[in-house]
Amino acid sequence: MSTQPMHRHEPDRPRVERAIGGISDALRGSRRAQFFAELLRAHQGQELDGVLNAWWGRAMLDTDPDRDRIHAAAVAGTLPTTTMDEILRHRQKRHERSAR
Repeated sequence: MSTQPMHRHEPDRPRVERAIGGISDALRGSRRAQFFAELLRAHQGQELDGVLNAWWGRAMLDTDPDRDRIHAAAVAGTLPTTTMDEILRHRQKRHERSAR
């Protein structure tokens, strides 16, 4: 038996191109109109970069192959959760192993 990735993904290439067209193509429904409204109001520079970064993250979530399953589990209250303390402990252990 071997393990195979559930979803093919090229690590050097994100699912959503970090560009206006890539973000727009990936967004679902009315979110695309919201994206363009914010984009048109933003001034060039940090403000525009902030809009693109925020919406790129949303577009990545919209294109996540597990999005619907995760959403359904969250609504049903069956989505596994963790605490920040558990995350920090896990990261510390991983750091200690890599330092050896």
